[in-house]
Amino acid sequence: MRVGFGLGSNMGDKPANIARALAMLEEREVAQLHAVSRIYRTPPWGVLDQGDFANACAIGETSLSPYELLAAVKRIEADMGRAPSRRWGPRLIDVDILFLGDHTLDDRELTLPHKELFGRGFVLAPLVEIAPDLVLDGIPVKQALTAVDVAGVRPWDEG
Repeated sequence: MRVGFGLGSNMGDKPANIARALAMLEEREVAQLHAVSRIYRTPPWGVLDQGDFANACAIGETSLSPYELLAAVKRIEADMGRAPSRRWGPRLIDVDILFLGDHTLDDRELTLPHKELFGRGFVLAPLVEIAPDLVLDGIPVKQALTAVDVAGVRPWDEG
């Protein structure tokens, strides 16, 4: 089943944290990744008194169910050293499930597609880079990108 991930980090070696999480998704057979975006530098969102984030998206295939997938990404976060913190606060790594096939879920544990996907330029920009024709919940992601603030979202290597 096709799966999309959003990854973010704003502690330590941010690009290396994202690279490690991507590698762990494949090493642990959580997903076989087919497309990975560049890493983007993005200003903090939600809680502004923290450093810039590194963000990226990846698309691949998985055989896991939604809740197996959620457990697997939470294990990766924990194994990398993510500690509980305030909502939208600093984090070593964040691995979000953006979509999983055509699944739609909305409960306390998991919402698919990701409930804040269409409002986040730092997710939509890298997602459009690797899947410009993707349509989720009837909404083309390329169109959604034109409707959100992308101020400050730029490729990592552009500083």
